[in-house]
Amino acid sequence: MSERFRDGYYRVADGLRLHFREYPGPNEGPPLLCLPGLTRNARDFEGFAKRWSPRFRVIAVDFRGRGESDLDPDPARYIPLTYAHDTIALLDHLGVADAIFVGTSLGGLVTMMMAVLDEERVAAAILNDIGPDLEEDGLARIRTYVGKDRRFDDWDEAAQAVAANGRGLPRHYRHDDWLRAARRLASQQDGEIRFDYDMAIAQPFEATGPTPQADMWPLFRALAKRPLLLIRGGESDLVGAAAFAKMREQAPGAEFVEIPGVGHAPDLDEPAAIAAVEAFLARVAP
Repeated sequence: MSERFRDGYYRVADGLRLHFREYPGPNEGPPLLCLPGLTRNARDFEGFAKRWSPRFRVIAVDFRGRGESDLDPDPARYIPLTYAHDTIALLDHLGVADAIFVGTSLGGLVTMMMAVLDEERVAAAILNDIGPDLEEDGLARIRTYVGKDRRFDDWDEAAQAVAANGRGLPRHYRHDDWLRAARRLASQQDGEIRFDYDMAIAQPFEATGPTPQADMWPLFRALAKRPLLLIRGGESDLVGAAAFAKMREQAPGAEFVEIPGVGHAPDLDEPAAIAAVEAFLARVAP
């Protein structure tokens, strides 16, 4: 087999068929459960999964409306609460009692919700460039491209668009890196290259932002009762330095790291991120 993962599918209560990737690892400990950002999918964790499997079983999710998961006919359900219930259904489907959650951006919001919806399922968590307070500059930037059904003639053009959407960050990226990023975020459909998500996910986001207008700090404090690692892109426009400092105050037992030269969000293959994740996993899952 050329790839070190299997594709899995399961159905949720409203009948949608959702997709996940599973990379091999031991069954006796909690797996790493990877939840992607708003416009991203399971492919976003390819490098992360290959690094940590087979030391850990790694499960990477396609939220509904992304990748190989079904599109939702009701865009109002494209919200973190729905994704959290879908995640619970996945864990039930796999017979997983608890997991180490790895949540990038939107995936981190879902992880915070899990801490109150089904707290026993969260063995530990890694939040990647997300928190209870989000910067309007970052939200405004995301609104400039989410839900815009752009079509590209070739992968070079798609790579240029991905770079522009990310403000040219990470700084160390070269053209080949942007090409790889584009292939994670987009796919070829009917002879055109398109971003690999339902454009209707933008409707709830445009109305409320990534989550309904509510105080997310109680959810964050609930999650902070578990072992917790927080990663921030040093040049993130979504998680500001002040918000990151406040999270330190609210979660004194958590671990924190900032990745220089990176915006929203780190790939988790940066040396500082790898070192932080290695130390964290050695502590929570020796």
